[in-house]
Amino acid sequence: MLTPEQNDLLARVGPGTPMGRLMRRYWHPVAAVGELDDNPVKAIRLMGEDLVLFKDVTGEYGLLERHCPHRRADLSYGWVEEDGGLRCSYHGWLFDTEGRCIGQPFEQIAHPEANFKEKVRAPAHHVQAKAGLLWAYTGEEPVPELWDWDRFYDRGYKQVVFSEIPCNWLQCQENSIDPVHFEWLHSNWSLRRNGSSEYSPTHTRIGFEEFEFGIRYLRIRSDTDEENELWKVGRVCLWPNALYTGHFEWRVPIDDENTLSVGWFIDPIPGEQPFEQEHIPYWHSPIVDKETGRWISSHIMNQDFIGWVGQGSVSDRWNEHLGESDRGVIMLRKQFMDDLAVIEDGGDPKGILRDADRNAMVPLPRIRAEIGQFAPTKHPPRFPFLVDQPEAVSSEYHALWAEYGGELPS
Repeated sequence: MLTPEQNDLLARVGPGTPMGRLMRRYWHPVAAVGELDDNPVKAIRLMGEDLVLFKDVTGEYGLLERHCPHRRADLSYGWVEEDGGLRCSYHGWLFDTEGRCIGQPFEQIAHPEANFKEKVRAPAHHVQAKAGLLWAYTGEEPVPELWDWDRFYDRGYKQVVFSEIPCNWLQCQENSIDPVHFEWLHSNWSLRRNGSSEYSPTHTRIGFEEFEFGIRYLRIRSDTDEENELWKVGRVCLWPNALYTGHFEWRVPIDDENTLSVGWFIDPIPGEQPFEQEHIPYWHSPIVDKETGRWISSHIMNQDFIGWVGQGSVSDRWNEHLGESDRGVIMLRKQFMDDLAVIEDGGDPKGILRDADRNAMVPLPRIRAEIGQFAPTKHPPRFPFLVDQPEAVSSEYHALWAEYGGELPS
């Protein structure tokens, strides 16, 4: 267990905190590319900081402190000008993607010789687009590489799903290194909800192996052995705040008591002819049943959310009683403690990639395409991860399935 002081050290990521400094060393997905295609200005909150994300007319992205340097108005209520820049709606001050003030309408009329705008700058951060997502980096220079995972390039139908979870990011990420929960939270609980008195196969052995970009977790169940890929390859707790199992789930800290769940999913497309997705759709999945006021429990990630929020807004880990199934959680906490010491000494924490020559389709451990999510199927697979997939998304996928030679259910 952790002491209350250690718990605060690992959980709190606001400005000026040790863990906040560490987490700002990494890129975080904060929006979908399609969101700013639909509306070029978006308010976001990341690790306790209020920011505004925008796309200018040239297609460049900017990420600024949300409050205008003039009189602290909210820049997310501004607009993108046709000749470039984000215009504050309060007094019309204009900022480019690097935070430079490039226009002050009245000041330029009253004192054109003063060039006051050249003395003003909005704090700005780095933004990159990759794999249908917009990524933010708000930490110290030099900026590391934004990971170019090989999975991003696989043939398949991709989509991005967001949910806001009212709890701390760390208890969400600890789920990423916890193999035994799958037996109970996703299997046995679902069996009971469906009226069955059966039990799912039991975990008989678990293992954990570190690698450059995270920790693999391995398992043997009563229906598998050491030749099974869940033991030989396993699943990945991806550093610092993601799960990779063929799809990606990032747990992005909004602040200390709220987390943005960002899911990146890929589904098979029949046949072997080339397939390029023109746009990656995005949608927002609810977590509360409007009729009952209870957490939604019908889908895999919704079940995870229940496990997370049930620990409270910030888990009181000093009241835990950890067992053998929690070895991965202990490893994760120790690695973060080690990372904190590393950055104090001026080094890079785990998972940072600096070599641009290495950052091309970086491989992650992967289970064969013939099993799991990409197992052969006659009909398009249902989406099991999050509730309320929009009809437009499922219809587009089904249409592509048929276009590429697949059979639709009757």
